Amino acid sequence: MPNFRTTGLPYAAEERCVYGPKAHQRIIAKLTAGLGYLHYREKTLALEPLPETMLNEGEASPVPDLILYDNEARITPVILEVCHTDGLRKDLRTVVSLIEDDEYGIEEGFVYDYLASRWYRYRRGEGGLTTETSFSEVLGLDLGQFL
Repeated sequence: MPNFRTTGLPYAAEERCVYGPKAHQRIIAKLTAGLGYLHYREKTLALEPLPETMLNEGEASPVPDLILYDNEARITPVILEVCHTDGLRKDLRTVVSLIEDDEYGIEEGFVYDYLASRWYRYRRGEGGLTTETSFSEVLGLDLGQFL
């Protein structure tokens, strides 16, 4: 990363930086478009796909790459993280923690490693063990079809 330096504010420029490579954002866009079509046009998906959205609007909260939000119940049953292979372990730990801490009511979380083209799913109560699949039991559909 370039060394941005401003007078008196050593981290000001860095705070404006976004760590979202094009490949990462492309995956989020494809998932949002595919799921959005089912939600908004076909009306076959009850949960609304929202990219880069806070889990709790009332206070500072984590911001997964994509959430699937139930507007009626005001809960987020499914979250997705997109990562590079180097960040896989960290994102898996984050997803498991968010689900098991049960602060946000998340039932199922996915991590997609776009370099390896591999999906990982975690469901509440699975003891930290992930399954290598892109099939969402909550949604009843394969998320991999959108990529």
